[in-house]
Amino acid sequence: MKKLFGSCLLLALFTSVSALAEQFPSGVNELVPMLKSWGEDPVIISAVKSQNKKAMTLEAIKKRDETWIATDGIDEVMKALMNNAAAKRLLEFEKSQPYFFELFLMDNQRANVAMTNKTSDYWQGDESKWQASYNKGHGGVHFSDIEFDESAQDYLLQISVPVMQDGAAIGAITVGINLDIFEGK
Repeated sequence: MKKLFGSCLLLALFTSVSALAEQFPSGVNELVPMLKSWGEDPVIISAVKSQNKKAMTLEAIKKRDETWIATDGIDEVMKALMNNAAAKRLLEFEKSQPYFFELFLMDNQRANVAMTNKTSDYWQGDESKWQASYNKGHGGVHFSDIEFDESAQDYLLQISVPVMQDGAAIGAITVGINLDIFEGK
C-alpha cells in the first residue's frame, strides 16, 4: 500500500511539474544562466554583504514590513531602496530587455535591499521565491506561478536566483518577466 501511495504521489508531482513547465513560454529557461550571473555581480554582492552586516532582527524587519504594507505611495526608506547603487544596477539589468519588470534584491534575513519598483511587502521570508533561491545558503532557482500583476497590468512570471559569494548564497534576486512581451519578442 505504501509503495502504491508513493508511486501515485510521485506521478502527481511529476504531472504537476510537467504541467507547470508547459505553461512557460519556450526560452524562459534559457534566461537562468544570465540571471544567475547577476547574483555574482560585485555591486549586488557588496549591497547584500553590507545589509547582512547590519544583522537586523526579525522583529525589526516585521515591524518595517507592517509599515511598508500600510504605506500608500513611496516613503523615504522605499526611495532609498530604489536609489542605492544596487537599485541602479538592477535598473540597468531591467532595461536590458523590454520584458524584465520589477527586480528586487533580498538579504539573508529575507528583507529588501534594493528594488526597481515598490514591492508589495518588505519581508520576503515567508515566500517561496526567497526560500527556494536562498535554499539554506546553498542557492537555487525558483519559478513562480504565472500571475496577473497589478502594477504591470499584465501576466508575470518571477524567476528568483541566489546572490552567491565564495560558493554560498548570501541573498537572492527576483526578476519579473512580462510574458506577453517575452512571447512577442
